[in-house]
Amino acid sequence: MKDDVKKTIDGMGYESMLSLWRFAEVGHPFFQEDTGTYFTKVMQEKEKLLAPGEKSKISKSLGWKL
Repeated sequence: MKDDVKKTIDGMGYESMLSLWRFAEVGHPFFQEDTGTYFTKVMQEKEKLLAPGEKSKISKSLGWKL
């Protein structure tokens, strides 16, 4: 994984990570191979830092695109 990609992932907030997770096109490079593993790990770590109920609130604010 390139350093700039790692820095981008590290700098993302949980909401932007969830949005990308939910709405990115199939095959997005952030979800491939080592980068995908790293993205998932960082997102899960950030999720653990959320206040109770915050995950649900963020999820609802993003909604779904049909």
